[in-house]
Amino acid sequence: MSAGKGSLVLIKIGNGGSPETFETIGGMRTTRMVINNQLLDSSNRESGPWRKLMGSAGIQSMTISGSGIFVDSNSEEAVRLCAFAASISNYKLYFANGDALTGAFYITSYQRSGEHDDSETYALVLSSAGPIEFTAA
Repeated sequence: MSAGKGSLVLIKIGNGGSPETFETIGGMRTTRMVINNQLLDSSNRESGPWRKLMGSAGIQSMTISGSGIFVDSNSEEAVRLCAFAASISNYKLYFANGDALTGAFYITSYQRSGEHDDSETYALVLSSAGPIEFTAA
């Protein structure tokens, strides 16, 4: 895998329609993705002194955080409405190498900020609310 620019991550939000279309929120200047795998301990007397884990049995979750600049006021409004409503929406993230993630996420944190002589920026933390589909380039 070759190195990719972090600024080339693109995030889109679904409109909830059928078929669902995705609107670009914006490019992300900084991103972080964390996959969490909860352990399921199946240790018993026969395990001896070592812990025994069951593979593929725990709960998985994903958290994505990042910040960037909105492409327009419609995309900002869609994110803001989801944050205020505490609703779950579908999102797509595209990475510089062509990989993509698609799934339902809940906005656990939403921030807007700006300097008087610079662009207004946003920061999001998305927590998975169901299975995530990974598509390799």
